[in-house]
Amino acid sequence: MNQGGKVGLKAIDLFCGAGGLTEGLKQAGFDVIGAVEIDPFVSKAYQMNHPHTYLWNKPIQNISAKEIFDVLKIHEGELDLLAACPPCQGFSSLRTKNATSSVEDERNDLIFQVIRLTKELLPKAVLIENVPGLAKDPRIKKVIYHLDKLGYYVGDEILQIHDISEYGIPQRRKRMILMTGRGIKIPFAPKIDRKKTVRETIAHLHTPGTGDDPLHDYKVKRTKKIQQMISLIPKNGGSRKDLPKEYWLPCHLKYPNGFLDVYGRMKWDDVAPTITGGCINPSKGRFLHPEEDRAITLREAALLQTFPQDYKFPTDIARDKVALMIGNALPPAYIKKQAEMIKKSLQ
Repeated sequence: MNQGGKVGLKAIDLFCGAGGLTEGLKQAGFDVIGAVEIDPFVSKAYQMNHPHTYLWNKPIQNISAKEIFDVLKIHEGELDLLAACPPCQGFSSLRTKNATSSVEDERNDLIFQVIRLTKELLPKAVLIENVPGLAKDPRIKKVIYHLDKLGYYVGDEILQIHDISEYGIPQRRKRMILMTGRGIKIPFAPKIDRKKTVRETIAHLHTPGTGDDPLHDYKVKRTKKIQQMISLIPKNGGSRKDLPKEYWLPCHLKYPNGFLDVYGRMKWDDVAPTITGGCINPSKGRFLHPEEDRAITLREAALLQTFPQDYKFPTDIARDKVALMIGNALPPAYIKKQAEMIKKSLQ
């Protein structure tokens, strides 16, 4: 149920991950009745936050429309939104840096499972979100072709590449998004002029180690040399290139102009860099706190991804696995803005 006692529009989230897409849909007023996620650890995170959504923890290829209809008590054409973010590793910029399209990865073809279920469920609207690399891949043309055959709008602006920082998300991150309805055009949310900053997002948090949030108050051990190096990087946006040469690591001496963001600090009054699966490791990017001599915490990373502050993640697994869940997630606040446009179009 959503506000006002009205039944929310029904949605299914395919490849749901830790629930960023679902969270955004729910914030927009959708009732997410079903979800699919193959990874058991990630499924645990999803269920911790969305216990009332029916979750299929198995390969999507093994899920039929009949099973969905039987379990969720819906019929063909009744589902309001089928939303999906298929695995994107094969389309990512790191994998395709020297190619014009995606590298060959068996996960790339999972996007056709979205089309299979679209054909069988006939939802009123479809949302597909992914990395920009998918927009250059021949598979997306096949997806749009099949959507057209099924009666979905495929005219101008069905697909866009967004920098989500232009939608009030405190992070520089480019994403591909496709939205369409059966027989109707669904416009994208308008951009906003003012960007949300790192300061607005995480400055209110207590110093790590002084509270009881397991995602924020854990201890981190680093070598004395690395800790000293971090302490010497200038506050509020400093880089490893600002360090005296004697503090440079061997790999940085060998490639002085490569990966300049590693061991860099975020800036208080700017958006964060893209939050990746390495977001708590300063050797993976510009993930040092703007002021304190440490990397950002899991909670800070989750907030920069716009998860609510009380969003739960498993604490009985390695922190790098949780970081990967957070980095791979869709920012809920971005999805909320787009889902509100779908909701308005359907109503």
